[in-house]
Amino acid sequence: MSDFYPIKRALISVSDKTDITKLAKALFQYGIEIISTGGSAEILRASNIPVKDVSELTELPEMMNGRVKTLHPRVHGGLLALRNEKDHLAAMKLHGISEIDLLVVNLYPFENTVARGADYDTCIENIDIGGPAMVRAAAKNYKFVTVITDTSDYDIFLDEFETNKGRTSLNFRKKMAYRAYSHTAGYDASISSWMSEQEKDDHPKKIIEVGSLVQSLRYGENPHQRAAFYKDNSSSFGVASAIQHQGKELSYNNINDTDAAFELVCEFDPSLQPACAIIKHANPCGVATGGNLREAYKSAFNCDQTSAFGGIVALNKTLDELTAEEICGIFTEVVIAPDATAEALQVFAKKKNLRLLTTGGLKSRSDVGRSIRQVSGGFLVQDTDDEVISEKSLNIVTKRKPSDIELEDMLFAWKVAKHVKSNAIVYAKHCATVGIGAGQMSRVDSCRIAAQKSIDMAENLALEFPLTKGSAVASDAFFPFSDGLMIAAEAGATAVIQPGGSMRDDEVIKSADDANLTMAFTGIRHFRH
Repeated sequence: MSDFYPIKRALISVSDKTDITKLAKALFQYGIEIISTGGSAEILRASNIPVKDVSELTELPEMMNGRVKTLHPRVHGGLLALRNEKDHLAAMKLHGISEIDLLVVNLYPFENTVARGADYDTCIENIDIGGPAMVRAAAKNYKFVTVITDTSDYDIFLDEFETNKGRTSLNFRKKMAYRAYSHTAGYDASISSWMSEQEKDDHPKKIIEVGSLVQSLRYGENPHQRAAFYKDNSSSFGVASAIQHQGKELSYNNINDTDAAFELVCEFDPSLQPACAIIKHANPCGVATGGNLREAYKSAFNCDQTSAFGGIVALNKTLDELTAEEICGIFTEVVIAPDATAEALQVFAKKKNLRLLTTGGLKSRSDVGRSIRQVSGGFLVQDTDDEVISEKSLNIVTKRKPSDIELEDMLFAWKVAKHVKSNAIVYAKHCATVGIGAGQMSRVDSCRIAAQKSIDMAENLALEFPLTKGSAVASDAFFPFSDGLMIAAEAGATAVIQPGGSMRDDEVIKSADDANLTMAFTGIRHFRH
């Protein structure tokens, strides 16, 4: 049997009508008989392309509101029949079944139906049955049948088809077959995920993550690792849906760090205050709010100017010209913001290597997503850490109560600490980080590192004393002993916010009272490993 197989008959039934007439015209020019259904057939006829209705093939009308139209042996037999099997050929002749050599199908837009807020019954009606059945049948018979499920594959099909004079190669058919199975698998996974959500099944027996390729990457975290970037089916604003305005393609590390920066800056409501987060290796090196974006950026930058070099900048409001000019003062890898003014775009255009992403909006803090982490032989699944605390939910456990300024800094530092790798310590003053300790095995070390960074920046900025003096400090988990707390007090912190819950809470509270600190317990831990 030759690797090449001719196409004589095609069945076209598509929900997405993009470029369908272009494809059909090319097939018609080669004398290929075209079978179609419903709206697809109408569009082709309107373009003067001869079409045979599926109902003519099956000798049965579409029925049950379109639920049944292609579920028929003359369709599936035409797709599944092995052309080199005598029994198959005999069955085809006996039952009047004709070969179908090309199937072009994309499925009812179930995900779009869900996204626009349709009710349960409408979503159920938009589950495609005949389409997936045909796709699976055609893919199974790839030795003889070509199946196309994505409009973006029309051009490569036509190139293959015309190069081989109306035929396709076995390798091409096999490639389209596995793409087809990926298509139906993703479709079924989307339906399954939606239905489990409707049934409030927190832990379904099987879960499947569905993603569409955005781009192949040069490499992963390191040059010897292969990598690619995929987009899921969510409609959330973020890196995956952002528009890149300039610069070379994002790397694996760029994407990871940019996502971390965007997630952090989304903690701050833009209607309340402009905010900026600067990220390096998925950890913040400076976060601040300000009267405007430029002020917020400068305050964030002054937390750790050394680490900010070559970092990622995230903003919670539209990037303006003055802020753009300020950012251009040092080398920055990526800037991500909801939008950018024309003037800001002109400023950045002079920095060809600076990547700018606009998202169109911020992630809603009310959206509870899912976090997945691979382990050997499996993966861990959890809700994303979107817990938010307010002033009212704090438990002030010390004799001294916080001032309004201290309280504001405590809550600010707490928001940032959630996005710092554990063990996490964050010093904040005037709603700007002034020292961050991240990723240490000991909480004491995180306290020391954060304080030392503030000392270093005080020297760089020629300040009289480190900005940790009079600051609030946040810890992502409880202080098991008083030693870390005392380091914070020695650094000049006057207010502490932490989860509480240690066996030695009483000792830690007493130490805070002795040092005249004010301390709040949140009752919530924010480990980030």
